[in-house]
Amino acid sequence: MVLLHILAANLLAGVVSVWLAAQLSLGSMANVVRQLVSLSVGLLLATAIINILPEAVNSGANVDALCWTFLLSLLFLIGLEKIAVFRHTHHHEGDGHDHAHGHDQHQAGVGGLAILLGDSVHNFADGVMVAAAFMVDVKLGWITAFSVAAHEIPQEIGDFIVLLNAGYSKSRALVFNMLSGFACIIGGLAGYFLLDSMNQLLPYILMITVASFIYVALADLIPSMQASTNWKNSAGRFGMMAFGVGVVCIIKLFH
Repeated sequence: MVLLHILAANLLAGVVSVWLAAQLSLGSMANVVRQLVSLSVGLLLATAIINILPEAVNSGANVDALCWTFLLSLLFLIGLEKIAVFRHTHHHEGDGHDHAHGHDQHQAGVGGLAILLGDSVHNFADGVMVAAAFMVDVKLGWITAFSVAAHEIPQEIGDFIVLLNAGYSKSRALVFNMLSGFACIIGGLAGYFLLDSMNQLLPYILMITVASFIYVALADLIPSMQASTNWKNSAGRFGMMAFGVGVVCIIKLFH
């Protein structure tokens, strides 16, 4: 039954979120996306700190080792982000740089492949983390899966737009994005079969999940929340973030 939960949850987090992102990208629902980003921040932070972190600490694993796992995971994510920034270049036809005609279209195509590859690896890792949460507790697994799905939708919208700019048709971009989403299911299967025989690794996978959720919330999502200088918009976004925290707190209270 746990395996069925893992497969269903990763289908939601990896594939359904891609489909929803495509629908939002093609529609005029930018305000919905902004609200979803704010909601994701609350869900990710609350899930990481209120639900997953206590499970890892109370597992009986060495607390010092768990803290090192958290720190090294954060440093790895920061380094990974820096590598992506340094390797990501923008050029335009006619920008004065000495490029052959069509150079930028080629660069965009390469960027599209890089997005798909990176997204597949990211989805695989999400699948493993969701599986780890389910193997501790089914309710924790579903909370984790919904948090992953919530932050995946804004990210997948960005990926979908990048693929369109890289010359992919709408249908082709959707198909390739959904294929990368299936990596979440593969990660869930890998996590279930590997962690089932290596239960001692579960607390450390949970700490990696905590680091990942906190990093995504603070480094990727909150800056876009703070971009608006309009106090009404800012108050609304903070309210959505607080609502996300409240949802996680209520679920924890009743379970």
